[in-house]
Amino acid sequence: MYGLIFDNDGVMSDTEGPCAEASVAMYKALYGVDMRKDDFTPYIGTGMVNYLSTPARLRGIEIDIDQAITMFTEKFIEIMESGRDISLPGVHALIMAAQAHPDWKIAIATSTPGHKAEKSLKAARIDKNLFDAFIHGDMVTRQKPDPEIYHLASHALAVPAENAVVIEDSIEGIRAAKAADMKCIAVTNSFSAEHLEQADKIVSTLEDVTLQTLYEVLEQNT
Repeated sequence: MYGLIFDNDGVMSDTEGPCAEASVAMYKALYGVDMRKDDFTPYIGTGMVNYLSTPARLRGIEIDIDQAITMFTEKFIEIMESGRDISLPGVHALIMAAQAHPDWKIAIATSTPGHKAEKSLKAARIDKNLFDAFIHGDMVTRQKPDPEIYHLASHALAVPAENAVVIEDSIEGIRAAKAADMKCIAVTNSFSAEHLEQADKIVSTLEDVTLQTLYEVLEQNT
């Protein structure tokens, strides 16, 4: 039995832009500060607290993180409920191919809190009930690059790490997958290929990934 584990943001759901939009709007509303979307890019995949608070700390701005998360979430959900389709190319075909094959189990493993992740999955037209496991940020105590989230996914799928392939888009996510002793395919939705070189394979879109691709990655020497 094999496991295919999807990160969500930047892999299945095109949320990096909306996350940055919501963050900029939050800083303007609460602190009157004009942030830029790319202020948040280095912290993609590192958890919401780090994503929202580090740009402020670098600017010497003190924020109430609980208030910031509440406002950010409100702004983000507004965008998710606007009717925008945020699914990324190739994701639906890959999900359905793995879900239909008897040798594969599939999971979502996202650092995002469950409620927010469900909103983005819905906006991406992805049915989480198709997955054998849904691991989200409310279920972990340590954020990527710690491998905890991928250990949980492996356990939930009852698939050993050496039989699992992770799909990631972030540097910290790749580090987490590799620390969990899993193979990792990186898609260049959020970072350019040169930043993702720790992955076992790099693709520009999930349209380039098939079940045969997954088998080939699993067969690669570590």
